[in-house]
Amino acid sequence: MRTDTQIQKDVMEELKWEPLLNANEIGVAVKNGIVTLTGTVNAFNKKSAAENATQRVVGVKAVAENILVKISEEGKRNDAELAQAVLNALKWHTSVPDEKLNVKVENGWATLEGNVEWEFQRNAAISAVESLAGVIGISNKIKIVPASKSPDIRHRIMSAFHRSATVDADKVSVEIEGSKVTLKGKVRSYAEKRDAENAAWFAPGVNTVDNKLEIDTEVFVY
Repeated sequence: MRTDTQIQKDVMEELKWEPLLNANEIGVAVKNGIVTLTGTVNAFNKKSAAENATQRVVGVKAVAENILVKISEEGKRNDAELAQAVLNALKWHTSVPDEKLNVKVENGWATLEGNVEWEFQRNAAISAVESLAGVIGISNKIKIVPASKSPDIRHRIMSAFHRSATVDADKVSVEIEGSKVTLKGKVRSYAEKRDAENAAWFAPGVNTVDNKLEIDTEVFVY
């Protein structure tokens, strides 16, 4: 089992490896495999990059992200300008059905609302907005409303797990209740837990994924 000190060292190295980040701006604390990130960055996408980099590290069970986004005076936009930039970003992204979404910006914080058919569309909307200059935070209130339900959701998800290079399908169980998917079992890393959830979201007819997978770090041998 990895110690908190080992995990902290690896997270710090992973943050240094991420080209978007200045690792000196981010503090890392670890307790019982739970990583807390602190500090201040000048762009929202750096905040996301720090969290994603941390999740890639072996032994990380969860991430508590307390990084603040502070925009420089020259980088600030008023809310009307930022709202227009958000609308343009959504419109220009080919995976985003922008006509189904509503945008509100208050003090640099963007709120996205509306309905889409797929999780990848919801993720694409966030991806389109998080790199915009002036954004300090995003509230994702977009809902998944599938156009149709599939009678074989479980079979499709399990097939996706068996095709996956990162998910051990033998360690994961899938329960279906209407359009809700519940994942249970044990995985080897935070990244595997995330990949399993992403695979479940790709199944047609899914509008909720309850990820109850446990991270078992003891399967690693050092």
